[in-house]
Amino acid sequence: MQVLQGFSAQVASNTRVLILGSMPGTASLTAGQYYAHPRNRFWPVMQAVCGVDAQLAYPQRLQALQGRGVGLWDVLARCQRQGSLDSAIRRQSEVAVDLPGLLPHCPQLALIVCNGTAAARLYSRHLQAAVLALRPGLEMLALPSTSPANASCSLAALAVHWQPLRSWLLPMGPVQQGQ
Repeated sequence: MQVLQGFSAQVASNTRVLILGSMPGTASLTAGQYYAHPRNRFWPVMQAVCGVDAQLAYPQRLQALQGRGVGLWDVLARCQRQGSLDSAIRRQSEVAVDLPGLLPHCPQLALIVCNGTAAARLYSRHLQAAVLALRPGLEMLALPSTSPANASCSLAALAVHWQPLRSWLLPMGPVQQGQ
């Protein structure tokens, strides 16, 4: 089984919210883009909650998210997985990202959002203790997954569940280039 390598963090120095997935799916890894599967509702949810136009080209969507103070990353840097389902990740192969090492580059980071229960479970297992040791007040919010595997949750319901993100957003403005 092949070892999958995740993406680098998409953050800026003004990042207030970091959305963590578990590990990019096959479609995302192939495209080299976060949330690239056509049925993943992440970008439509970001449009509903953050005002980021889901039809923009990928680089512009990332820039717009960063302009609102939102960054993207995953809990796992590497793992072995057959297919795209989180349930297929081999636990003994899990290697977490260096989130503690990222914290100094994101001094305004105030909220970690886990996109789905798998991301929340992996965050708790691999990162939470080290992150809280460095940033005791850093909050974590687990929200329903935008993945097509979470088909029981409609786009409208996801947009409602993700509404708490709004209180953490920066007003629309220029992006400060980060990592």
